[in-house]
Amino acid sequence: MMKVKNSGGSGLQRIGWVGVLVCLAVVAVARGEEAAEKRKRDYRFEGTISREVLENYLSRAITFSELLNAERTENQLGGDVGENIRMLTNVGVKFVGRAIYMWGGEGRLEGLLKAGQAVAARVHRADPEMVLQAAAFEIVSEQVGRLAVPAWVFKEFGQPVAERPFRYEAMLYSDGHRRNQWGRGSSVPDMSREETKMWFFYLAARYIDIGVEAIHFGQVAIMDDRDPEHRHWREMLRRVRAYAARRARRRLLLCDAHVPSGGIVHEGRLMFDFHSFPLRIEEVVEKPEEGVLKVGYLDSIFGRSKGGIAASGWRCEHLPYLVELDNFGRSGRGGQNIGAHWIWGYDEICWFAHQSEDYRNRWLRYAWEWIRRTDPNGYLQMPGSRTLAAPVGKVNWYWANTRSEKAPRGFNQEETIKAIWAGD
Repeated sequence: MMKVKNSGGSGLQRIGWVGVLVCLAVVAVARGEEAAEKRKRDYRFEGTISREVLENYLSRAITFSELLNAERTENQLGGDVGENIRMLTNVGVKFVGRAIYMWGGEGRLEGLLKAGQAVAARVHRADPEMVLQAAAFEIVSEQVGRLAVPAWVFKEFGQPVAERPFRYEAMLYSDGHRRNQWGRGSSVPDMSREETKMWFFYLAARYIDIGVEAIHFGQVAIMDDRDPEHRHWREMLRRVRAYAARRARRRLLLCDAHVPSGGIVHEGRLMFDFHSFPLRIEEVVEKPEEGVLKVGYLDSIFGRSKGGIAASGWRCEHLPYLVELDNFGRSGRGGQNIGAHWIWGYDEICWFAHQSEDYRNRWLRYAWEWIRRTDPNGYLQMPGSRTLAAPVGKVNWYWANTRSEKAPRGFNQEETIKAIWAGD
């Protein structure tokens, strides 16, 4: 066999192989980073939103009432704004439901917006992608008369500019329908009336101007009893969306409402960007206080979200939707199986808060998995901050935060929500 003389090439070869290994390692790291980037959820939108990005937001949604209302949070509810922002970023929230709203009491709007804008800025410094949702509910009260109609609202509706306040009476059903439904001087507005459209346009615009990018419009159907084709709601929403295209942070406003019918569609076009509804939890009669989800129970939305052309232009067979632990009052019969929409005599969030910490955490995992398995169009909007009409002891507000010095009333669902999403 021929012997080959070693002329030092083996050393160079060794150096060459080291270089090759280094290159392979660099390629592997780059590919790993590329794969991780692909796994990263996309939260980018501008002017319109794709279904994928919308669902990315809905999959990280939480109800966090009064987030932007610092005065109430800290002086009345025993919460802390900084702690709440920490909790939201720790968990990975991208969509904050009911962050600012009024239920009547419109006279306090200016103060609410001023304080809310400051908190919204803090939230967006912590996470610029986070969407803050306001609510414009199915109520107007006599206090709207404390607010002047600005010139830009008159001009929007082609009316001569005048110095006058909003007119409560001009927003109501003319035949007295639903008058005083929420108590004396608080009624359901009629969207077919011009004054109502002006008020909702004004309110939505003011929310947009403080950094809000989504608005929940409550029970739309009861504000449209005289207009089965929803012509006036569609007109109002066109104006609001056009305003958002000019003034919103990312030139888009995500609009939704509670849709007991499964959604509102006109000539194939969906009225809302996504749908929302309460969970509608059924009692397990043989297991007191336990509850389950079920397709077809009462008016639950599972499997019923209507499809069509979405506001951003894409088509779908079923529009994506959120379901949440709703609050709607106190029956006075907590712990009893009284039927209807009550779960063991409570509204949904009160029932949840009255359960043990272990059951609350297990139930969130169950609900998340059941919804994703049963109807992939649906997403559980996690409970984060919400009123308790039936207090737990003396606690009248639910916070999901981990209990701590800054969150002494926390119900300890923070880490469970984080873990559920981490596994998604």
